[in-house]
Amino acid sequence: MINFSGAHYPKEAILPAVFFSVRYGVSYRDLEEIMDERGVQVDHSTLNRWVIRYSPLIAEAAMKSK
Repeated sequence: MINFSGAHYPKEAILPAVFFSVRYGVSYRDLEEIMDERGVQVDHSTLNRWVIRYSPLIAEAAMKSK
């Protein structure tokens, strides 16, 4: 289980952003626009921090579930 305590956004906003960034490799500024279209206003630098912080944890959780 990934710990989202201390995050200012719900995990329902963080996870899709991280998955989209890793899967499709879009720029953080483009991802900022995509998230805004979905009603989540978040800065591109925050998206960068999310990917750096959560993508290794997501990968580790996925490897454990195999």
